[in-house]
Amino acid sequence: MIAVSAFLYAFTFNFFFETNQLAMGGFSGIGQIAHHFFSFLTPGIVVFCLNLPLMIICIKKQGWKALAATVFAITVTAIMIDGMNAAVAYIGWSYPKMDQPLLASIFGGIICGASLGLMMLKNATTGGTELAARLLKYVCRNISIGKICLIIDVSVVCLYAMAYRQINAALYGIIAMYISSIAMDMVVYGSVNAKIAYIISDKSKEISDRIIDMKHGVTFLNGKGAFTGTDKNILLCAVKPSSMAKIKSAVTEVDKNAFIIVSDAKEVYGEGFGVYSEDSL
Repeated sequence: MIAVSAFLYAFTFNFFFETNQLAMGGFSGIGQIAHHFFSFLTPGIVVFCLNLPLMIICIKKQGWKALAATVFAITVTAIMIDGMNAAVAYIGWSYPKMDQPLLASIFGGIICGASLGLMMLKNATTGGTELAARLLKYVCRNISIGKICLIIDVSVVCLYAMAYRQINAALYGIIAMYISSIAMDMVVYGSVNAKIAYIISDKSKEISDRIIDMKHGVTFLNGKGAFTGTDKNILLCAVKPSSMAKIKSAVTEVDKNAFIIVSDAKEVYGEGFGVYSEDSL
């Protein structure tokens, strides 16, 4: 999975960002800015110095296994980026430059975010921004991993624009980073999202039996009708989005007049869903 993600990232970097000269942010952008003002500081040295303390923190927080996955991801990504360019040069071909940078920003952001999200699901990153965001997540528990990456990348892209005075490239880069953060969150949190149904019916027992027969959990909540003053059982049921249509069908078969409220749940943890831990994204 990490190797496939690295290939997608390398393809996106070469085909969408590098060819169309779009700012990508991250530690590489910081390295370019530092080199612009201090010629003796090469981007490689800056990136290494910034990554070094993060690697040490990564070992303390997640252990050597997580560091090994990140080192593997960084190495494979670098090899694929250069190897892809070497292969293109060998066959005498070149990456086509898109006439509309906005399209490069949109599709580059989608694929980039998806590839980085897949890596993070395997506790790996390409280093730089993603590793910093992964560690900041321990502190900023209420902010999604994609938004943390977005904040860091947009800050770097803005500095890049001021240093090199390339406003258009920076603006397109911000669009790409925003879309990338959305795609990353969809991949990372997509496996733990769900639909929640609140069902109000006079036949709550029959409905709950039908839902249990479908191998789904259901909980009774105590309620009271404001107009009638009668006590009612409210059924609470959390299921995967793909199962909600079956739940609604089962409820209406038992009681066509049942009141059903369906809402989105961004994250659900517990039996049948995700398992939360301190290392969770």
